[in-house]
Amino acid sequence: MKSIAIFFKGFRFGMLLQFAIGPVSMFILKTSSTYGFYSGELGVIGVTLIDGIFILLAIKGLVSIVSRKRVQAFLKVSGAIILFLFGASTILNQFNVNLLPVLTLGSSINSSNVFINALIITASNPLTIIFWAGIFSTKLLEEKTTRHELYLFALGAILSTLFFLTMVSILGSVVKVFFPITLIRILNLIVGVVLVFLGIKILIKK
Repeated sequence: MKSIAIFFKGFRFGMLLQFAIGPVSMFILKTSSTYGFYSGELGVIGVTLIDGIFILLAIKGLVSIVSRKRVQAFLKVSGAIILFLFGASTILNQFNVNLLPVLTLGSSINSSNVFINALIITASNPLTIIFWAGIFSTKLLEEKTTRHELYLFALGAILSTLFFLTMVSILGSVVKVFFPITLIRILNLIVGVVLVFLGIKILIKK
């Protein structure tokens, strides 16, 4: 039962991040609304694949060094700062202020190269692996998560990407419209505030 709870905790956290509708979500929505569900789903698979690789790399790197007590304090602080910065960046982006680099969508996307474009768009953001490293460092140090539990949490987070973007692909293929910009900004602001709060909470926790 504990394993299932940890898996769904990762899934819920991943879903929270998905609601920050950014370039990848818009890429999937645009693709499915233009070329249909199956083309959109090819993009979803590409995004999920790269996200999974980034998450696994983040875990592998952290597990290898987290046992060194000298770096634990650094990981705690850096993880909290990363959460704060990503949250602040998400908030500021809604007002056209770029705190961190953002992705841009390619203009040469078509139904035959959706998968490759999805790989490139997702992999071109090196901040992704830094973000997940921050998440997992806080879980290892603050929640005393085991390696097995960390992988379960990661699996839930990865599957949340697959689930959410599949829903976006279905939506795009059915209604063939984009989300209202006001709704996107509200969702992004909410997610940004939550990430900032989590970062501050970790920093002030003894």
